Amino acid sequence: MILGVGIDLVEVGRIRDSLDRLGDRFARRILCQAEHDYCFGHADPATHVAARFAAKEAVSKAFGTGIGTEIGWLDIEVVRLESGSTRVQLHGSGALLMERRGARILHLNLTHTARYASAVAILEG
Repeated sequence: MILGVGIDLVEVGRIRDSLDRLGDRFARRILCQAEHDYCFGHADPATHVAARFAAKEAVSKAFGTGIGTEIGWLDIEVVRLESGSTRVQLHGSGALLMERRGARILHLNLTHTARYASAVAILEG
């Protein structure tokens, strides 16, 4: 049974501007260490940071909470598999929220271009 669906679209330029203005402080606020390493291992980190930003927003929307008191940026980690696909690893409040919702699976799909990054999350019980 589908418990929730979340979608988000982010302009890569907006994320690039935040990285330019706030630097690593911004990145560390929204990215777990492995995500940071992955994104900044690319020539254009902004595209990959934007995709993870969209993913975390989509996951929070699938839970019906948004980013805030019930789940935070670092409670959601986008893990890239060897195949190139992604999955979500929940930490802290995120793992507790998954349990409270009676969810078994959290599906995630990302896409991005030079201008936009988008993510869809489906919470399944």
